[in-house]
Amino acid sequence: MIFWNPSVEAFSVGPFSVRWYGLCWCIGLALSYMTAYYLYKKQKIAEDKFEPLFLYCFVGIIVGARLGHCLFYEPAYFLAHPLEIVLPMKQDSAGFWRFTGFAGLASHGGTLGLMVALWLYVRKTKINLMRVLDNIGIATPIAACFIRIGNLMNSEIVGKFTQSDYGFVFVHNGDLLPRHPAQVYEALAYLLIFFIGIALYRRLPQKVGTGYFFGWCLASIFAFRFIVEFCKEVQEPWEVQMQQFIGLDQGQLLSIPFLLLGAYCMAGGKWCRKLGEQA
Repeated sequence: MIFWNPSVEAFSVGPFSVRWYGLCWCIGLALSYMTAYYLYKKQKIAEDKFEPLFLYCFVGIIVGARLGHCLFYEPAYFLAHPLEIVLPMKQDSAGFWRFTGFAGLASHGGTLGLMVALWLYVRKTKINLMRVLDNIGIATPIAACFIRIGNLMNSEIVGKFTQSDYGFVFVHNGDLLPRHPAQVYEALAYLLIFFIGIALYRRLPQKVGTGYFFGWCLASIFAFRFIVEFCKEVQEPWEVQMQQFIGLDQGQLLSIPFLLLGAYCMAGGKWCRKLGEQA
């Protein structure tokens, strides 16, 4: 049993503080960036075509993740308070605005946002779409790993009670009993998926440009996401009724299309062949 109660702040400089969650996001994106740079260099893609990649990915992930949370998990609230979608602030009952940061980012929305951003990036750079998706598919899991570490430092997206002495007691949330450290499960799984992806790339470099590695990323991440949800608490109260009705929560429901798309790409589906370099 681990009593988990870290400070949400990594460090402070004068009046400014840096939170673990934001720091983990930055570390994850930086490692993904370096991995993608290595892959581009290995594949002899011109550096000037790599330079805009980070900006497209960063904006796509953040915007997609934010919209995904607002529309997938709390649509009624955010459609009634649209400014809170784009502003890192919240309006209290007295009508005053207070800074909260963007409390709510959804991985499914981030994935969709990234895919749209990469489509725009491909239109600008004229690099083959499937090659770009494959390279990003290899690099992305390490960012997902650090994002889940950030969730752990925030004591959020927690697991269910273990009914034993095993687990994390999330003191910050007022818990007295241990829960499954679901964030740790996901972080370790995504780290393993990242290293497997690198190993597959070294073994099958000819597969870049076919959609295979993009498919591996989607299928493996969202298959694990589907499984781990069984030991996680729901993020929104209304998901309890969903679980009772269909046996799945919103995260699992949203994972299914990505899992199927990943399997389709790994199998070399018709559209992958059509859009790939080996068409």
